[in-house]
Amino acid sequence: MTQDEMKKAAAIKALDFVEADSIVGVGTGSTVNHFIDALATIKNTIKGAVSSSEASTQRMREYGIDVFDLNSVDDLSVYVDGADEINEHMHMIKGGGAALTREKIVAAVAKTFVCICDESKQVGVLGDFPLPVEVIPMARSYVARELVKLGGDPVYRQGVVTDNGNVILDVHNMSIVDPKGLEQSINAIVGVVTNGLFAHRAADILVLGTSEGAKVVKY
Repeated sequence: MTQDEMKKAAAIKALDFVEADSIVGVGTGSTVNHFIDALATIKNTIKGAVSSSEASTQRMREYGIDVFDLNSVDDLSVYVDGADEINEHMHMIKGGGAALTREKIVAAVAKTFVCICDESKQVGVLGDFPLPVEVIPMARSYVARELVKLGGDPVYRQGVVTDNGNVILDVHNMSIVDPKGLEQSINAIVGVVTNGLFAHRAADILVLGTSEGAKVVKY
């Protein structure tokens, strides 16, 4: 199977966790696009979705899936999203698509977080993928200096503005052995909106696309 076929297999398998007559939390990215395609095949069995990005919202509306504002939703039974890296404890790095803040908000509301990705995203230690940090624009240089103090090498993601109107610093050269601690330390820097470590709210279920098909892993 190609990498894209593995992503698609994981995305289709994730439909198993979608409850009838529910509102589904939907993430962002290439693997999630496959999930949206799959979700469209059962759209008449769900009430609709909450989206973590404008791009996913547009894709779902093109399929005729109702997209709700999160503020109008009391709870979500499931949130389905991808990851740039995931370790054995279900801690993740997310934000390659610059939607990390909205993703983290929707994940916080959901009862169950289902991560869908291909097997290349599984790692022993997080950090090979640069850690995205969403930053208020006027704080960019200050936050970058603080990230250097934490041992990282921040790089401004040129030309990218998040759906929230902020900028992204990608932090390179970090071996993240304490994801929860680092997530908290970075979020404590003034000017940081949030960072792409999903450790305090980790995934509950991993649907992994492999060469042998989709596999379900629970921590």
